[in-house]
Amino acid sequence: MAEITLQAVVSSIPNATGFIEGELEAVGCPLKTQMQIDVAVDEVFTNIASYAYGDEGGSATIRFEFDPETRTVEITFTDSGVPFDPMTMKDPDVTLSAEERPIGGLGIFLVKKTMDSVSYQYRDGQNQLTIRKKI
Repeated sequence: MAEITLQAVVSSIPNATGFIEGELEAVGCPLKTQMQIDVAVDEVFTNIASYAYGDEGGSATIRFEFDPETRTVEITFTDSGVPFDPMTMKDPDVTLSAEERPIGGLGIFLVKKTMDSVSYQYRDGQNQLTIRKKI
């Protein structure tokens, strides 16, 4: 297990993805899977940075775990921002054109489609979003 705590600001995204890339390389993650995980990390961290704290600011912790038996990566994002369960959002209608589709929801939809599982819980005053992917 490895973890990093960063300021929940958009400028921290390269640090978040860099941390995850280093961990994925260490466990021999294929490049295609690494790219999918990178996009998911970017999307989730962007949402935390953009919406969790408003103007007051805060931090987010990213925990990386790898199970060598199942070759599964588990990444958990934890923040103390406003409670928000992205899993309750209705998936966007991707059959509509970009002009017809309401703004929002596409990022978490992409995360749900590319990861093997995505789960959310609010516990002890913290949002915890966990993504899992077999590598």
